Amino acid sequence: MDKETRCKHYHSEVDRIAIKFACCETYYPCYKCHEELVDHKPIRMKLSQGNELGVLCGACYTELTINEYLHANNQCPKCSKSFNPGCKLHNDLYWEDDL
Repeated sequence: MDKETRCKHYHSEVDRIAIKFACCETYYPCYKCHEELVDHKPIRMKLSQGNELGVLCGACYTELTINEYLHANNQCPKCSKSFNPGCKLHNDLYWEDDL
């Protein structure tokens, strides 16, 4: 992982977030990193936990709530650095839709 949380799986200029997994309360750059680094199945945070911290900006290291991230229009609300818009295609891997 580099200083902006890019990993070997996702490493474009805009790949700069880490997601917290509920099972271990730890940030990982992606679901593949979680699979490789721990010996348990991932437990995703729930969308109903939207006001809880769940995303780390790799540029400024601000922790965002799930809702802040999901409504941030692909950029950090604190430092304005761009996030990868393609990450939304993987929302089901990171957030359990319990709403």
